[in-house]
Amino acid sequence: MGIIDFLLALLQDMALAAIPAVGFALVFNVPQRALPYCALLGAIGHGSRMAMMTAGLNIEWSTFIASLLVGSIGIQWSRWYLAHPKVFTVAAVIPMFPGISAYTAMISAVKLSHFGYTEDLMIQLLTNFLKASFIVGALSIGLSIPGLWLYRKRPRV
Repeated sequence: MGIIDFLLALLQDMALAAIPAVGFALVFNVPQRALPYCALLGAIGHGSRMAMMTAGLNIEWSTFIASLLVGSIGIQWSRWYLAHPKVFTVAAVIPMFPGISAYTAMISAVKLSHFGYTEDLMIQLLTNFLKASFIVGALSIGLSIPGLWLYRKRPRV
């Protein structure tokens, strides 16, 4: 994959991630002036995750680092625009949720109950369930660490 192909794929990924970020921001009643920032932050988060995964990092660690980035930028923007960080960050991480892994795990569970136990179905269920769980954990922990670190009242050491 050439650098031009990567950049075009990255721009496409970022543009497609901005759409659900704005959609969920609208669902969460984010102020209209904050919608472009939600879109930009969603694009930055998803794009950075894609770049890290292209570089060889697995999806769980890429998601964790991307959500740290989203949380840090959201806190900075909240100081600049006098809004709560969740205004920018919650809708921005929604595009990184593991829908395919969770769906595949659920389908495997339904197949297990319908067709009975097979080792392949159980492996598929556990693999996808654990992947989805680790990604959701990476999102929640990565999004909360910058706030815990930056709003701490006592010395860090």
